[in-house]
Amino acid sequence: MLSSFPAITDRRIRIALVGCGRISERHIRAICQQHESAELVSICDIQSDRLEQAQLWITECAADYPSAATNPALFNDFNELLAASQNRTTPADLVVLCTPSGLHSQQSIASAAAGLHVCTEKPMATHWEDAQKMVKACNSESLHLFVVMQNRLNNTLQLVKRQLQAGRFGRLAMVTVNVFWQRPQDYYDQASWRGTLEFDGGALMNQACHYVDLLDWLIGPVKSINACIATLVRSIEAEDTATLQLRWRSGALGTMAVTMLAYPKNLEGSITILGESGTVRIGGSSLNRIEHWSFADTSSDDTEVAQINSSAIPQDVAFYCRFYNHILEVLQSKTQSLFDGRDALRTMELLTGAYRSAKHGRTINLPLEN
Repeated sequence: MLSSFPAITDRRIRIALVGCGRISERHIRAICQQHESAELVSICDIQSDRLEQAQLWITECAADYPSAATNPALFNDFNELLAASQNRTTPADLVVLCTPSGLHSQQSIASAAAGLHVCTEKPMATHWEDAQKMVKACNSESLHLFVVMQNRLNNTLQLVKRQLQAGRFGRLAMVTVNVFWQRPQDYYDQASWRGTLEFDGGALMNQACHYVDLLDWLIGPVKSINACIATLVRSIEAEDTATLQLRWRSGALGTMAVTMLAYPKNLEGSITILGESGTVRIGGSSLNRIEHWSFADTSSDDTEVAQINSSAIPQDVAFYCRFYNHILEVLQSKTQSLFDGRDALRTMELLTGAYRSAKHGRTINLPLEN
């Protein structure tokens, strides 16, 4: 969606970051690398030691990008950060939420009320209704709501999407997604909110959220979903293992298998697409390698496969740099958003459908009834 706010083109876009935990380092380093277009004006966390760590990351970045050297205002209270922006003490344009997922909704709504664009880490919320409220709040203020689904910018997935749009697969028959990762118990023990239903979610909601996003964004609207979830080994409220059966409106069938119990480390993150005239498998550490590419016809796009594999990069700061470059251009009115909150609702709808299916032991048809 295009904001009714004027494009920000005469200065750097001012960013406030909330939550300085594990994922925030990627955000901070990516923002610093976008120093020509953005500046980090404030950071917030309820734990002072995390604020200190965030300052160290900023200092490290300044060694490589001197103009990224900022002295952001420090806050232990989210509401005080918003107040400082409203009274122009520390004005911001965009709030980035790296807080527990269960807080995203109320913090997004409060940020929109303060006149700020919003970017949330995935998942955008832990409840379908909360996600809808977030979108409504930002829409009512004509503000952008971005959700971090940076895998959409992968060269591999962009290339596959072009083939799907061109019809090279013919009629799709089967799609399989596998996420076989390792999240040991000490990962969940790092914070009391991890693995909880209210603030975090489990293997599907949290870890595999990017892959669930591809079920709609890449393949198309899902007609029905049938799911089983289980907490087999980890001492958490949410699931550590899940399986899904899917039927798309196109008629294609599919499966998704997810576990956080792969031993001893992440084993696989892949998507395989099989059609009547094309087969592709994308894998690698973060869907960054093309493992199989075969079509009945030829295309100039076929020559990109080797190049993409030779330059495959892991999902780290580089992916977040692509994400920030894109959303900054959106705020400058240079392009349309690929990460719109209304679009992300479809991912939340799939997740909600899966959990309802597992809970009630039946197939859930989409779209969901409110």
